[in-house]
Amino acid sequence: MTIQELDTPALLIDVPTVCENIRFMQDYATAQGVALRPHTKTHKMPAMALLQQAAGAKGIAVAKVGEAEVMAANGLKDIFIANEIVGEHKYRRIQALAEKGIALSFGLDSIEQAALIEAAFAHAALPAVVLIEIEVGEDRSGIIEEADFLALLAYLKGCPHIHFKGIFSHEGHSYAAPSHEACGELFATSQQRTLRFAELAAQAGMPCQTVSIGATPSLMHGFPVLKGITELRPGTYIFMDASQGNHMGTHQRCAATVLTTVISRPTATRVITDVGAKGLTMQTRTQGLCATQGLGMIQGYNVPVSAVFDEHAIIYNKEFRDAVRVGDKVQIIPNHICPVVNLYEQAYLVENDTVLESIPVLCRGKLQ
Repeated sequence: MTIQELDTPALLIDVPTVCENIRFMQDYATAQGVALRPHTKTHKMPAMALLQQAAGAKGIAVAKVGEAEVMAANGLKDIFIANEIVGEHKYRRIQALAEKGIALSFGLDSIEQAALIEAAFAHAALPAVVLIEIEVGEDRSGIIEEADFLALLAYLKGCPHIHFKGIFSHEGHSYAAPSHEACGELFATSQQRTLRFAELAAQAGMPCQTVSIGATPSLMHGFPVLKGITELRPGTYIFMDASQGNHMGTHQRCAATVLTTVISRPTATRVITDVGAKGLTMQTRTQGLCATQGLGMIQGYNVPVSAVFDEHAIIYNKEFRDAVRVGDKVQIIPNHICPVVNLYEQAYLVENDTVLESIPVLCRGKLQ
């Protein structure tokens, strides 16, 4: 089957580009002397995670317990849930995975959470394995004040059913860096802050086995990883997207596209295709090198998607309108690939114009 024979909208994954992206990040981690733990929330496919593992990844990261369950059921045995987990039901599911031999850990950032975890694991066969999140500038979750970190460590010392494994951070604000130089400085500062908390943990008699960092923009340029960091945790690098392509100055490394059919050309400047917000999302990035135009880029035309409705993409561009006809199929590079993958039940692996196989997006919708 060729790409042109596929029904649309369809999620396409270019195999040679994916393999090159996997190799690139693994080589970088190896050269820096650290482990690679890819964040699989980007692709949500055990098949892709197994490719990353075969290339040398130490284990994987996920965002939700449901993702961990699917990955574990498909052969992934070393899983970090890079998120704060709260809820009795979720704790029971984590216990069940651990009892099946899965090396499973998850995040926390407060005594309040630790108290819930300790109570939930009081009668479990195995202790909860946790990493404390450190906030490094993204203004999301994570410990901010050193005093709060030390208080949490002191509390964990009194929790016999919790095992402290280390710390993790995510320099997600690197997406807004205005230049490569600024991105490098931000990466260095984030590492230094993370390592400061690792130092505090060691001084408190609770040394970190794991010090985990990473976001794709700051790991694409060969910036040095500081001594004391043990693993990198990027996700988007496997597929890239329009945002990451803008950061890199090329879309050649974007492996994932959405195939869509031209269904209308109602004016001399307007084109309508059959994918909308339900297959492309409405996400944009507004700052820095990762800033995007429109709601995706038409591959091969360098034309942005102007707007989307639920099931329609709108492109205003006379040259593009003149170049296509109703029934033609084009590919859109999404602005942010992670939520786009979650919209599809399957992905088509392709090379050149040939469809090699389809694989299920097994972690699709695993939000709990």
